Amino acid sequence: MTAPGTLATYAGAALAEITGCFAVWAWMRQGASALWLVPGLASLAAFAWLLILAPSDVAGRAYAAYGGVYIAASLLWLWLVEKQRPDSWDLTGAPICLVGAAVILFTPRSI
Repeated sequence: MTAPGTLATYAGAALAEITGCFAVWAWMRQGASALWLVPGLASLAAFAWLLILAPSDVAGRAYAAYGGVYIAASLLWLWLVEKQRPDSWDLTGAPICLVGAAVILFTPRSI
């Protein structure tokens, strides 16, 4: 899988995971209807399916690299959906996490 394809897979997984978790958050913490759980669970299933498409031979490495993308996507969610602007520390930390994810995913491995 190419780098853009990998990023798209991880971005889709992050959106699905955050959406699914937010549905549970809305139900438990904001008093939303339990019906929010139906699309929430579907989103979490989509997240799991997308994550298995990650270009790694081992699950732990795929999940570790995904963590960096998840952090950046969560900050976008914070800003775009929850209308809370990320602070300077958020904006400093997210690129560091993305660089770490790229190192994990795209550096050559010795056998």
